[in-house]
Amino acid sequence: MFNILKNTKNSEQTKKAKIIALLNQKGGVGKTTMAYNVAHALKEQGKKVLCIDMDPQYNFSSLFGFTPNEDSFCIHQLLVNSVKELRPMHVGALLSEVMLETEKGIDLIPASQDLSGFELTVAGINSPRQLILKKFIEKNALDERYDYIVIDGPPTLGLLVVNILCACDGVLFPFIPDAFSEQGLKNIQNVLEDIEDMGIIKTPKVLGYIPNLFETRRKQARNDFDDIQSHFSDAHVFTPFNNKAHFAKSMANKKSVFDYTAKDYKELQSQFLHMTEHIESQLN
Repeated sequence: MFNILKNTKNSEQTKKAKIIALLNQKGGVGKTTMAYNVAHALKEQGKKVLCIDMDPQYNFSSLFGFTPNEDSFCIHQLLVNSVKELRPMHVGALLSEVMLETEKGIDLIPASQDLSGFELTVAGINSPRQLILKKFIEKNALDERYDYIVIDGPPTLGLLVVNILCACDGVLFPFIPDAFSEQGLKNIQNVLEDIEDMGIIKTPKVLGYIPNLFETRRKQARNDFDDIQSHFSDAHVFTPFNNKAHFAKSMANKKSVFDYTAKDYKELQSQFLHMTEHIESQLN
């Protein structure tokens, strides 16, 4: 299913990739589903796309058909190898062997459960722990080899999320319109403010909020959606993704909405293409 990629660099390419992340502190909001389809929408528009799975649950990797085993090297080992102070912990994991080309022509750096130990592993280093992912991307010139890098983050507010926010240019926030998601979004906003206060990197741009699994017939869902819109009135809120069976079907089959030609998927395809056009307009 996968081809191992050679670690090559296009010397003629000077334009830096736009790095976007999909985050929410609350799980079960469709964050990985959105990341997967955004990546495919970008690919549909002719962009060269790299996906990085930064969630120890590795659902993003699984959607691409990758399941780690005890011998697998993933993003965790690559990040550890990129830190000189952790040399005694370095392993024989090469980027060219870890990075995979998927059937859809989207490259993938997968994750595994090993990533759950990232924070403890780097706890004692002196170099900036929040910049490990950013430096890894730059050191390997990944930002020079792609048009877009799409990162799926974990449903936490720990060091992994801080690394993602410090590495990316923009963030998308999928959410289910309810009080719990609203609080999770507020918590991530606080982390963004903390990063801005650090003053060591440019704070990523909030690209918008993605209402997902929206129950149009539930009055409470509409009320919660209105409340969230009013709280984040300065940000772009995308057209809600309704809770429809065919969307769930595509994920169950590990396919993007662009793998289907049925009429039911045309609206979803249009929504994701509109989203990528918005992203491009905001980051260019």
